[in-house]
Amino acid sequence: MSHQTLGRVSGRVLKTLITVLATVMGMPLSAQSWPTKPLRIVVPYAPGGVTDSVTRITAPKLQEALGQPVLIENKLGAGGALATDYVAKSAADGYTLLMGSAAPQTLLQYVQKTGYDGVKDFAPVTLINTNPLVLMVNPDLPVKSVRELIAMAKAQPGKLNFAGAGGLTQFSGEIFKFMAGIDIVYVPYKGGAPATAAAVAGDVQITFANYSDALAQMRAGRLRALALTTPRRFPQSPEVPTIAESGVANYAVDSWNGLFAPAATPADIVNKVANAVREAFRDAAVRKRMDDIGAAPGGDTPEQFRAFVQAENQKWSQFVKQTGIRIEQ
Repeated sequence: MSHQTLGRVSGRVLKTLITVLATVMGMPLSAQSWPTKPLRIVVPYAPGGVTDSVTRITAPKLQEALGQPVLIENKLGAGGALATDYVAKSAADGYTLLMGSAAPQTLLQYVQKTGYDGVKDFAPVTLINTNPLVLMVNPDLPVKSVRELIAMAKAQPGKLNFAGAGGLTQFSGEIFKFMAGIDIVYVPYKGGAPATAAAVAGDVQITFANYSDALAQMRAGRLRALALTTPRRFPQSPEVPTIAESGVANYAVDSWNGLFAPAATPADIVNKVANAVREAFRDAAVRKRMDDIGAAPGGDTPEQFRAFVQAENQKWSQFVKQTGIRIEQ
């Protein structure tokens, strides 16, 4: 046998051996060497908000598990659609991930034009967190309940303003307006923290804020919490009622974040990232950091997360069709 032929045979034997070892270890071959360079998580919102915060809690654990740097890029614009569209059109190699958020991944595409489909253009990786939003008012506004706020808004149509940072901080208010039959005006800010600060300063009277942005203001008494957007009360603030139980029947808006990859990303890579996140959420210190900002950790499988996202899309698609709600840009 010639040296050249022997080399070809040896090469085939080596490849076969590697394949067998990979099979025995229970991991598809393409995930064995991945990643070989830094990963990037694209965040649709400004630093400091809950989406950014949960990314910065999760990224170091991913870096530790995957053995490569995990970089964070805040790409703001179009209520989260800019970053979402960017990742949808990125290479499907697992190196560019999206910290997706409820509104740009679901509701947004039904109320304005986007360049992506929130389900078809993505490979869902895992749910990162869920968290409530809080309807709060400046203490100088003489209302102490949702019913009183609605009564004031009906008496003064178009006179009250609410702050938000796009996404569900806007849509929560728009849906509240629609379901309560009132006219309040949305004032956009570049992040959740500036939006709550505007309410504290009295530049606006009302804000719909993620729980993490609301918590410090609630505790300090700088803003008055009237209700939560979620269908159930939140264990960390059991005294705060929901909007639904405060007079707007069937109102329910849940905020969440989750990791996504572009649609054609190999399933074994998606699973590798999902497993790393799930392991991270077993860390008591990580769970405490999430709890401290009112973010309930996720960590489900890609299949479970896909079903969740599909259900969210169906819910908001039906809502928009039934109500005809439109969002002013």
